[in-house]
Amino acid sequence: MLVVLGAGGAWGSRLVALEPLQPFFVAAALAFFGLAFHRLYRRPAACVPGEVCATPAVRRRHRVIFWIVAAFAVVLMSFPLYAPLFY
Repeated sequence: MLVVLGAGGAWGSRLVALEPLQPFFVAAALAFFGLAFHRLYRRPAACVPGEVCATPAVRRRHRVIFWIVAAFAVVLMSFPLYAPLFY
């Protein structure tokens, strides 16, 4: 959000006001990933034959994109655990 508003990386790295809210942001992200998993695997969308969502290749592509984004998010959310290795 801050990058979208134009805040640069140097300024953003000094911003620690949001650090106490990090557990809430992580919990919200995990909740949204859980919702996405539920919609992709547990309750697939009801599609009329002939629509794009009824195509198996599209569903497979959505699932692949989900797992790529989820893996990237896990790397970013766990950064405080392995960040001291880079100091």
